[in-house]
Amino acid sequence: MTLSLYAGSIPVFKQVLGGLDVVLSKAQAHAAEKKIEPSALTQARLFPDMFPLSKQVQIACDFARSVSARLAGAEVPAYEDKEQTFDELRALIAKTLVFVAGFDASRFDGSAQREIVLRPGTPKEKHLTGDRYLLNYGLPQFFFHVTTAYALLRHNGVEIGKRDYMGAY
Repeated sequence: MTLSLYAGSIPVFKQVLGGLDVVLSKAQAHAAEKKIEPSALTQARLFPDMFPLSKQVQIACDFARSVSARLAGAEVPAYEDKEQTFDELRALIAKTLVFVAGFDASRFDGSAQREIVLRPGTPKEKHLTGDRYLLNYGLPQFFFHVTTAYALLRHNGVEIGKRDYMGAY
């Protein structure tokens, strides 16, 4: 049996982004219940040189959109990434879920061999086949940022667990 790049990407993005939305919802409720300023969580960092929670969520959504679009041979949408509140971050996840759900599996036909060019025209330009792009770059990047967002909230006392992270499957 072969696994299509559609099956290895779109359902995964939908599941994990759904989990990230649940995690953010619980963090928002935690902040209200404990009378914590929400920005103390949305701007939390694991270390000073790391991005805050808000940026981790934005980047995870950026990867879900860009990986999906590139594998489907579509235009990668550009978002401003200005979200700072829990409501704004959850709206970004909802918008990203609508975008990735809009791709039909047939758009991914042949995408395993499609050439993906990262950072075109720069000294960091990299050429990857679609399968390498998804498995060796896109999914690891996506999971890094989702996991970091989870870790930031868990570290700050939000009562979340693996089931929340995993989302519905």
